[in-house]
Amino acid sequence: MNDHRSAAHPWATRAAAAAAAAMTVATGLGVRADGGGDFAKYAGDALYTVLVYTLVVLVAPRVKPVTAAAVALGVSWAVEFLQISDLPAELSRHSTVARLVLGTTFNPPDLFWYAVGAACCGLAHTAATRLPRPRP
Repeated sequence: MNDHRSAAHPWATRAAAAAAAAMTVATGLGVRADGGGDFAKYAGDALYTVLVYTLVVLVAPRVKPVTAAAVALGVSWAVEFLQISDLPAELSRHSTVARLVLGTTFNPPDLFWYAVGAACCGLAHTAATRLPRPRP
């Protein structure tokens, strides 16, 4: 009998993570283009952590959901706390990529929305790992 926690083949997991990363970027760009205000900002924060989560799974396809969520949340929080310094703002003045990845200013509510993104990913990943796998 297969254990419900049996991992899919790493290549299949990586393919799903890559597709999820691409969809996350597209969703984030769409939210920013079509929306404004608090919804777009905080949805972007949650999606930032979702993207980090998908990249963690891409690199480590057998990672447990709770570990991936903790890493994604830790990275997101580390970037946010880095914004207390002037470094991200300075780098952002010279690079659009730096502005997108590092942001510019510390905003405490962002910490909550990063946690929302990590929790949603962890729950979805857990649910996906419990789906029955076809037998070879």
